[in-house]
Amino acid sequence: MRVFALLSVLGIALQVPVVTAQDGSISGPTSSSSAAGYSCNPSQCQLPNCNCASTSPPGGLSPSDVPQFVVFTADDAIQSYTIDSVNQFLAQRKNPNGCPIKMTYFTSLNYTNYTLVTDWYVAGNEIADHTMTHVGSPPADEINGNIIALNALAGIPLDAIQGFRAPYLNYTAQTLQLLASVDFTYDSSSASSIPVTDPGTDAYWPYTLDNGLANDCLTVDGICKGLPKIPGLWEIPMYAFFDDLGVDGPHLMDPWLDTANGASSINDTATFEYMKNTFTDHYTGNRQPIGLYTHPIHLSTTYPGVSPPNSTIQMINEYLDWVQMQQDVWIVSNEQLLAWVRNPVAVSELNSFEPLKCPTPQVDPSLKICNGIPQNEAGLLEECDFPDFPFFTCYGCPQVEVSPSNPNPPQQVPAGQQMRYRLPSNCSTPFWDPIAGSCLCQSSDCAFTDNSRPIGPNGANLTGGGTGGDGFDGSGGAPTPTYINFNGANPVKLWSGSLIGMMSTLAVGAFGAATGWVLVNI
Repeated sequence: MRVFALLSVLGIALQVPVVTAQDGSISGPTSSSSAAGYSCNPSQCQLPNCNCASTSPPGGLSPSDVPQFVVFTADDAIQSYTIDSVNQFLAQRKNPNGCPIKMTYFTSLNYTNYTLVTDWYVAGNEIADHTMTHVGSPPADEINGNIIALNALAGIPLDAIQGFRAPYLNYTAQTLQLLASVDFTYDSSSASSIPVTDPGTDAYWPYTLDNGLANDCLTVDGICKGLPKIPGLWEIPMYAFFDDLGVDGPHLMDPWLDTANGASSINDTATFEYMKNTFTDHYTGNRQPIGLYTHPIHLSTTYPGVSPPNSTIQMINEYLDWVQMQQDVWIVSNEQLLAWVRNPVAVSELNSFEPLKCPTPQVDPSLKICNGIPQNEAGLLEECDFPDFPFFTCYGCPQVEVSPSNPNPPQQVPAGQQMRYRLPSNCSTPFWDPIAGSCLCQSSDCAFTDNSRPIGPNGANLTGGGTGGDGFDGSGGAPTPTYINFNGANPVKLWSGSLIGMMSTLAVGAFGAATGWVLVNI
């Protein structure tokens, strides 16, 4: 269905005025109850396909029965140095069921290395749309071209690209209409800009636009008071942190780049404290999600010319360590969060909740297949040596660089080689052989194995935190929480990583060194 929708609107441009947020920052409330003028009848708007904007948990659940979700997202190009940046926070972490952390990457294409997009997706992460060339208030070809290019050159299934975030958080009502016209499931460009402790908070659980938007009513024209009515399109607000100034001290994207409490310089300790305080307000209240919304390049230690303070990296890891010490906390992608909101279950039932499990593609590691799994694809990548944005891909180099007007150029076939086959709609990425043009697996029996484990009696404390580095508090070590074995054995100390994780890191590092690209730690 998405293919036909894309073809029908590709090339339509939308030109309307809009208020711009610079790099995703906000300086005060972006909405109010009076500006929102929001009304929704929950008896008529019911899950899974309709949800009213509400501060109360979905499904009528009590907050004590609700997981505390921490969403982790990244914006812009996917490159070795941005993957390094994300991995320094997530690679060694696990959720309460033992599954590796998954996140959402809002991907733009300038400087993106497509094979890393494939690897990141096959490792279980969500790939979402951030326009081709990072433009705010984007026209149709920027949004649709991104989907087409990610499918053609990274092997991301068309139907897997379900989310969108506008660059600079610069969107319009028409942007949202455009997303609906090409079957996006959700947008995540709006801000939750009023603390959850304020009676007029705009920290709503994700909701559908059947009754219009309820966020950003003071900053974006043509929305709120029932507009735009787009049945079935979800809005996942971005939840701000707040320092000691409260509503006048919001911090949205990359809060560690902001000064806190009206100060003139950045203070990691102050940032750490207000991030913990805001989390606690969510956790002890209605447990609305909270997020870390990042531009990874700012914290990259492998990008030339960028030297993030080590204290800031330690502070963020210390915050995540602390968060994972709390009961029933899950670090998730937008895709996982929305799956739970649409079908909410109590924390006692999360063992059987499929979207939080970790299905792993079962592919013989000795096979040579260019499929997004490093040990399989070694030596099979094609290098597309364009002067502006060189990249690698499994799916054949285009004759010219992709662009909004030409997102899927004809393939360039080197002399003596054959054309590579793009991903079809009836095969999953890790099982598609683009060189042979065949699918290794076409049934559910051979596709994926679930590696999650029972959550057990400890909730989040089972796998909480730890990066193996020095703690931000200066104590010289990361937390090593005690947990109860499922078999009733004596409590033991929990390492921050595992032997499997360590071997994975070594294997991926070796492959990255051989190819000149640092790939993901899966």
